[in-house]
Amino acid sequence: MSDMRNPLGRARGLGSAKAGTGHWWMQRLTALALVVLSVWFLITVLGLLHADYPTALATLARPWNAVLMVAFTTAMFWHAQLGLQVVIEDYVHTRWLETFLVVLVKLLAVLSVIAAALAVVRIALGH
Repeated sequence: MSDMRNPLGRARGLGSAKAGTGHWWMQRLTALALVVLSVWFLITVLGLLHADYPTALATLARPWNAVLMVAFTTAMFWHAQLGLQVVIEDYVHTRWLETFLVVLVKLLAVLSVIAAALAVVRIALGH
């Protein structure tokens, strides 16, 4: 099989980093999870449309609803982080700024998942 890169690209070691496929698959898997979890979320929210605050808390405190809410928020922030990483890598051309922004987005996504999970756990435990 012939190498399709130009000689300068070969000399500099430019080309596929062999990591894009995993990123692509993870974006698709989180999207699929979000489709399924969004249906659950919409059904739950529509069911609470005219409910009072204690009823909404009791609904979220149910074990399966709490687990699905943590899964939903985790998939949502993970999917958003993956998408923002692609946008940053494609449009930010200053290397240090690109690295900084990717790390910042990942950090904010992790902190958001932790905050959302903590909020759901507090509701589920009644605190």
